Amino acid sequence: MAATTTFFRPLLPSNSYKSRAVVDSPFVSVPRSSIPYSSPSLQLRSLVSDHRRKSNGKLRRVSDIVSSAATTEPLTVLVTGAGGRTGQIVYKKLKERSDEFVARGLVRTKESKEKIGGEDEVFIGDIRDPSAIAPAVQGIDALVILTSAVPQMKPGFDPSKGGRPEFYFDEGAYPEQVDWIGQKNQIDAAKAAGVKQIVLVGSMGGTNINHPLNSIGNANILAYDSGCYGGFSYYNAACEIRAGGLQDKEGGIRELLVGKDDELLETETRTIARADVAEVCLQALQLEEAKFKALDLASKPEGTGTPTTDFKALFAQVTTRF
Repeated sequence: MAATTTFFRPLLPSNSYKSRAVVDSPFVSVPRSSIPYSSPSLQLRSLVSDHRRKSNGKLRRVSDIVSSAATTEPLTVLVTGAGGRTGQIVYKKLKERSDEFVARGLVRTKESKEKIGGEDEVFIGDIRDPSAIAPAVQGIDALVILTSAVPQMKPGFDPSKGGRPEFYFDEGAYPEQVDWIGQKNQIDAAKAAGVKQIVLVGSMGGTNINHPLNSIGNANILAYDSGCYGGFSYYNAACEIRAGGLQDKEGGIRELLVGKDDELLETETRTIARADVAEVCLQALQLEEAKFKALDLASKPEGTGTPTTDFKALFAQVTTRF
């Protein structure tokens, strides 16, 4: 049960999703008729009339564009784990782009809700309880999963004496309950509610059962922290982002790198800013190139390479699908 290879991902029929493309009806200019020479006043009236026709045409075109754009509704997106350090950034970014998204959050405690503003659209619920998830997913277009089990440091550790701290997980809050069962509950609830898209954030290292992080609390955290549940592959719009070591640094100033099957762990580029992970989540919600893909994500050190701005090209580097 510990290794992700235990679970088979069936290739189920893709469910449809509505197109959000904005179609702008082309403006057709009608050539002006030749006006024979006559009195200056007639020429003036002709010029005024011609200007009005052109102006009216431009106004009609602008009106068409505005009318067409108004028919495109923002995506309603639920962020689970919105009280976490990365979840807070994703939730904030969604709210900042209110023309593109309607933000919702799911947190576990009242304190976490207050920490991110206490808005009405922030729900309180435990992902280990399917009934607690259902209200939050009703009416949403997309789900961003950022929940994860969190190890606790055993008391009494003194860094001045050297050595390494020891960790444990609270009873019922092991990776198996949170990252596996909780993840499954979220995906099942989303399917039941007709949610059309999921972005799942996990960690690199899941291909190695002997990875040092799996020894924390003897809980095999990386083995459970991935989209190994077969229901995830049901979504033709699914995207799994397996991030490298998360850093609390400014985003948007580094060149991002993508890979697969933990290839990036064999390089020196194995970390990424939480803000960059958050931005990739939002881009994955909007780009076709991100759909039905699982990718590892890291970045070059600050000051090397070119900061990534073309996310379509970034996702296109991963050619394999689930």
